[in-house]
Amino acid sequence: MATPVRRIEKDFLLKVLFDEHLPVKFISDRSEYTLILEQSGKDAMAFRPDRPISKLKPKTEMDLHFNYKGQVIDFMVEISYIKDDLIFCNIPEMLYKDLDRNYLRVEAPSDIKILFTFRGDRYNLSLPKVMEFEDIEASEMLRNFDTRNLSGLIEQMKGSIIKYATGYKIVSFKDKSPDATEERIVSETGKALFIPSTLGYFPQTDPYPKKRLITEELFKRYLESTGVEVSHLDSACAHFIKLKYEEGFHSDAWIPILFHEYVVGYIHIWVDKEGKPPFDFSVLDSMYEFSKVLAFSLKENGYFERGKIQHEAFEGKVLDISASGLLFTYPHTTLSSTLLVDSELAVIITTPKRSVTAVAKIVRRFKDRSTGYFGCRFMNLAPEDTRFLFEYLYGKPMDDSEAMFLTGQV
Repeated sequence: MATPVRRIEKDFLLKVLFDEHLPVKFISDRSEYTLILEQSGKDAMAFRPDRPISKLKPKTEMDLHFNYKGQVIDFMVEISYIKDDLIFCNIPEMLYKDLDRNYLRVEAPSDIKILFTFRGDRYNLSLPKVMEFEDIEASEMLRNFDTRNLSGLIEQMKGSIIKYATGYKIVSFKDKSPDATEERIVSETGKALFIPSTLGYFPQTDPYPKKRLITEELFKRYLESTGVEVSHLDSACAHFIKLKYEEGFHSDAWIPILFHEYVVGYIHIWVDKEGKPPFDFSVLDSMYEFSKVLAFSLKENGYFERGKIQHEAFEGKVLDISASGLLFTYPHTTLSSTLLVDSELAVIITTPKRSVTAVAKIVRRFKDRSTGYFGCRFMNLAPEDTRFLFEYLYGKPMDDSEAMFLTGQV
């Protein structure tokens, strides 16, 4: 991820940019321009380009980059006005370093057309929904089960579960709405409620790269959303776990069954007898794998078939594009609600010279009142396609010597 520069370092870098007349790069309409910062004040700055830049006007933004001692610095400015060949603009709010995109982004050329299509199946289901995408086919355990035989699969899973739990149940939300506190928080977050010991506490941190635990902080936020006063959150958490102990539970875990962006149901396991060790993360890992296998089996047995949506190409508004990815927008609709992080799209990029077919993975998303914004990274783009996009977007041959400068974030 790009790292915002701290205020003191930002002031230093802008001073160096002015004092040393470091070249600033700007790419527009397949041409690269070099700008020099000639005026710098408290609230405004002015750049002089090496030659006139067409299509610039007040209120438009410029994505600028410069290299300071091998570190590429990225920042955005908005043009105030242009006078005497100087481009006057605001002082940037933020500067970014540690960029992780492969090539600089530029405004999408006017003669480019880009169509998107969902890869794989897509669904519209009457189930609880979360803002994450779960790839159930990524489980290595699938090869160990006959997923076509659902009842046999559950029996096979039972044989493994009873090795570390004294009880379990599997619940579907297809015919039952989340009711109990545990059901509601699991269905709303898509994360596991994991209490290794009812003599202890909620997990304080989540060690998984892709977060999957309901930590104490997350549980408190849920309680607060239900109307619990902030001053009572600590006691409410303690009371919740104490009740489980009084009911005879020693270890307790509720693991969501996730399919795409839907919470299909959950697997509840517990220990309520002496002699069984408390649950640990290896148990949780196994249960997550079981939940993936179970979701895949449900798919194989037609459980989600009625909710499958037909594939249709759609055209988003591409804000900027690079040789390694793009950023596009789409209005808030049922379709945009399924554009989640980790979703993959088939992309056809059509230019006057040729077309490029690519796979784009959504790596970030944000929104305003009416529109969703989706940052995508191209996956396994053929070298000849990368070279073509580079030369088409930047208007010059691809030169490996520029690799240091052409490094940044999708």
